[in-house]
Amino acid sequence: FFSEIASRNKFTASAASHSIAIMKFFLRASLLWATASAFTSPALSFLTSSTTTSSRSSSCLSSATDSSSTKVPFDFDPTSGPAPALIKNNADGVWVPQRSRPRRNRKSAAVRGMVRENIVTPNNFIYPLFIHSEDHQVAIESMPGCERHSLAHMLVEVGEAMQYGVNTFVLFPKVDDDLKTNYGVEAYNPNGIVPRAISMIKEKYPDATVVTDVALDPYSDQGHDGVVEDGKILNDITINQLCKQVVCQARAGADIVAPSDMMDGRVGAIRDALDSEGFTDVSILAYTAKYASAYYGPFRDALDSHPGFGDKKTYQQDPANGREALIEAMLDEAEGGDMLM
Repeated sequence: FFSEIASRNKFTASAASHSIAIMKFFLRASLLWATASAFTSPALSFLTSSTTTSSRSSSCLSSATDSSSTKVPFDFDPTSGPAPALIKNNADGVWVPQRSRPRRNRKSAAVRGMVRENIVTPNNFIYPLFIHSEDHQVAIESMPGCERHSLAHMLVEVGEAMQYGVNTFVLFPKVDDDLKTNYGVEAYNPNGIVPRAISMIKEKYPDATVVTDVALDPYSDQGHDGVVEDGKILNDITINQLCKQVVCQARAGADIVAPSDMMDGRVGAIRDALDSEGFTDVSILAYTAKYASAYYGPFRDALDSHPGFGDKKTYQQDPANGREALIEAMLDEAEGGDMLM
């Protein structure tokens, strides 16, 4: 066979001879393997004597039958033992404590379309919806063409936008003044305006992607993104409140949470809070490079959330700093941010 191949392909005589030697080696090795296997494998037992074949084949078949009819219990549980491979979350479910999960950006057609590279379609846009608890719309003077929507009219806007291919919506609430406190406890009221709005959208338009703003300023009587003490915005106590807020929003059905507060370490803490409650599929869209900019003025008009004193320059970035934005981006990515703004 190899000689024929060699002649057809104009191999040299030495190459053909070498090929034949290799084939002979493999043939001998195969025969040796088959002979050795015959003593242990019923399938190859025809290579031995009939007596040996009969006794050994019946023995092997019997052994195989016994093993298949007896179920041996499998006693390994990755979540138990002195050094478990996996742990359980607060809902007693299996949890791999990994903050970065690229699959979150592939979890639905709407999300895949929103983050798709090198293309711009209506699916890439996020429609900001300003909502309030009134039963009518109120124009936002500093943002011509925009208005605060009642929850009923919010649904109308969502339905119309989806007809044009816009499938992602971010909610910004105008909270009643009598519900505002320094600690922003209304932010995690399960019956608050945002959880109700999320539930309404997901019930009527289950394919819509709902994003929530995560910060305390709409709920704060100080008008700041965090808890205030002696004129200072407290970082870690604020994050404690934000963790409660995101879990409340996730329970209502939020697909993506978007922390806009600019507290240090909040992305990692939010990721851990969501994961510990079983919401590993809820994505984080981080306001990564948020500058202390006048561009936010109209948004604060829409939410009635201007600072009660001072400004936000101790937590939002200095517009003169570009390298600082890269530091913020690396931190947010390392802490488990799925998308960076």
